Amino acid sequence: MEKKNDITCVRSTLSERDLGILGSLRKFRLLTTALIRRLHFPSGGQSTPRSTSEEGPPKRHATEAAASVATMRVLSRLESHGLVARLFRRIGGVRAGSTGLIWQLTSAGERLTRQGDDEGKRRRYLEPSAAFTFHTLATAELAVELHELADNGAIELASLESEPDCWRTFLAPHGAKQWLKPDLFAITAGGEFEDHWFVEADLGTEHTPVIVRKATTYQQYAATGVHQSEHEVFPVVAFVVPNDRRKGTIEAALETEPTTRESFLAGMFRVVTKERFSGFIAKGGA
Repeated sequence: MEKKNDITCVRSTLSERDLGILGSLRKFRLLTTALIRRLHFPSGGQSTPRSTSEEGPPKRHATEAAASVATMRVLSRLESHGLVARLFRRIGGVRAGSTGLIWQLTSAGERLTRQGDDEGKRRRYLEPSAAFTFHTLATAELAVELHELADNGAIELASLESEPDCWRTFLAPHGAKQWLKPDLFAITAGGEFEDHWFVEADLGTEHTPVIVRKATTYQQYAATGVHQSEHEVFPVVAFVVPNDRRKGTIEAALETEPTTRESFLAGMFRVVTKERFSGFIAKGGA
């Protein structure tokens, strides 16, 4: 009971932006200082992040450097409350400074964000593996890019689900329960058209047979018609890869594999490099 009261007291001292940062860490699991800055601390010509406060959007900082200082100041305060923790590992090494720090919620931070939200199993907040960290951050950066596109007016972001909320269950052809585990699910809109996306953040570390098996699972889910019955369309599955070489490798695997060739040629699977991802989404996959 004492812990609950402590969390309630701490919550009463937090600003809307503080709560927004905690919510982002809960949603994306891991974020660097730089990603948190992009989401919650506008600067210069950067578009203004979303705000739930009646006081209006957050203060815009004159420069990115000033925004970075403010970001670190707020994160340090949340850390002093025991709500967030930095990982030992950082992106870019020591030379990256505070921008490369990686943050996650603590168990107290999770309890605070869960107040009034009756969910099931709680997460364990331990130092994650390198593979998990890099993949989670790659996925989070794609999500941040989607938010930035929406903030810039390039798209309307109608829905964005991260893991595990974006996972789907369905009955496989043999009748057993099967999981589809995309990294992100998004609905974007531009003009009169709405686009649905399943996003896979590829770091170039998985063998192509694994990619083909993922694609086959998407085909099996599409065959159930569950998503189409609710939304009338099935999402484009976008594999976001680090470079053109990896793009060619995955495209060749999907086109030559008999089980995925027809769906690939029909446009169900698309492969795009990380640097072209924002433009790809803004143009509806064109």
